[in-house]
Amino acid sequence: MTRRTAPRLLLTAAVALSLAACGGSTDDSSPAAAGSSAAAASDCLAEAPTSAAPAGVSTDLAVRPEAPCYTAPAPTDLVLSDVVVGTGAEAAAGTDAEVKYVGAFYESGDEFDASWNGGDDKTFSVTVGAGQVIPGFDQGIEGMKVGGRRMVTIPSDLGYGPSGQGPIPGGATLVFLIDLVSVS
Repeated sequence: MTRRTAPRLLLTAAVALSLAACGGSTDDSSPAAAGSSAAAASDCLAEAPTSAAPAGVSTDLAVRPEAPCYTAPAPTDLVLSDVVVGTGAEAAAGTDAEVKYVGAFYESGDEFDASWNGGDDKTFSVTVGAGQVIPGFDQGIEGMKVGGRRMVTIPSDLGYGPSGQGPIPGGATLVFLIDLVSVS
């Protein structure tokens, strides 16, 4: 073995060992393989959402909320969980609402859309009950009071249905965190 060969052999062995340590799985169903930033299953909530606010969702309305992920089977009905109960005017059918929101996938908590992407003060306008948004989002706003934050878990039939739309696959259960900023 020459002096040049030894370093090359060591380098080759190091590269081979590091590649072996990475594993050889080609399972495309893993979140990493799919390009997802999904939380590890151990970080997800094992209990399905209820009307009780989930731990870990920020109650500070100045802070962009993060949606939890769930390992429990997705609910088949709309689930409304008030994180912060507002004290202002109530959003009712026909009122114009200004909201901030984060939309995420139920199983992973991966965000697919957020009004916050336009800045901390960016809001989204919707006339409650007018069908301008998916039914679950519309129903999720109704009854909120200004100054409130609500987590709305939306089954597919109240979301984008079996066909999906854009980044939302068919049959997806969605989680929205909605802050009601104003109503008129």
